[in-house]
Amino acid sequence: MAGISRIVTRDDVPRWRITAIMVRVVGNAPLPVIVGIGLALAGCAPKPDNVYQGYVEGEFVYVATSQAGRLDRLAVKRGQDVAAGAPLFALEATYDAAAQQQARDQLAAAEAQLHDIETGKRPAELDVTRAQLAQAIAASDRAATQWKRDEVQYAAGGISREQLEASRADARTSAARVSELQSSLAVARLPGREAQRQAQAAQVAAARAALAQADWTLDQKRVAATRAGRVYDTMYREGEWVPAGSPVVRMLPPQNVKVRFFIPEAVLGRLKTGQGVRIRCDGCAAIDAKITYIANDAEYTPPVIYSNDSRGKLVYLVEAYPGGADAMKLHPGQPVQVTLP
Repeated sequence: MAGISRIVTRDDVPRWRITAIMVRVVGNAPLPVIVGIGLALAGCAPKPDNVYQGYVEGEFVYVATSQAGRLDRLAVKRGQDVAAGAPLFALEATYDAAAQQQARDQLAAAEAQLHDIETGKRPAELDVTRAQLAQAIAASDRAATQWKRDEVQYAAGGISREQLEASRADARTSAARVSELQSSLAVARLPGREAQRQAQAAQVAAARAALAQADWTLDQKRVAATRAGRVYDTMYREGEWVPAGSPVVRMLPPQNVKVRFFIPEAVLGRLKTGQGVRIRCDGCAAIDAKITYIANDAEYTPPVIYSNDSRGKLVYLVEAYPGGADAMKLHPGQPVQVTLP
């Protein structure tokens, strides 16, 4: 390229004149050279003012349990997609299962005792009291009949007064025995005293609460996914001891995948939450997303003076969430291009 006195750059002349200058300089060059120079200049063209660079971020869910124990079973592995409700891991629960059974048996015993208090004596015991009452009634009838007969005999002078008094006392004693057994039978049919019944009812409630606690503790040893998502990491291996509250599985639900990008202050007024944007990445098709957050405060690299000349240096964070089906096509940390409407 002889005859060039200096290198001409885009900063020297307006862009619309660069092509003409280059064609004049290389006017004697072959056509492929001219085409190549034109393509190179086209690659230096500025990007559209509605396209911004961003990156993917994931809000990971760290799955843990409130109980400590040995990791008995790890049901997932890294990179696996799991559905909501799928088992993730289980801790050893032999002791907790025994405690649950003990609480269940104690509840059954307390309920049986309350039922016994509420229903009175057993039917067999009531039958004994009824038989005794029948015997007492028969004896009372005999004593009353003998008393009447002795009164006739005493009036005729056939027996002494002492015999009549003895007959009268026997009749009254037999009648009192009948009244006693009738009262005993009525009491036997009654439930326990109200205070006793209330105390036992409280025991039943306490046993039921203990069983609920045992059930909850045992359930904490078996952990399932609350949402569908992808397993990104597992922190423990089977057989290792897991402290209470320590995460065992790290997973990312699709709804926790978002794209973050920054826009200049001049574009801020055009955007609002709920607005759609389009995301592109290397090797993937365009993905639609919805803006969910626009920062209220500007971000910048100090020093910045708020003036008309420096307002272009201010940028604002924007977050957009893609749809659930497309979210798992993106990976945290992946660079993307965001096209505004």
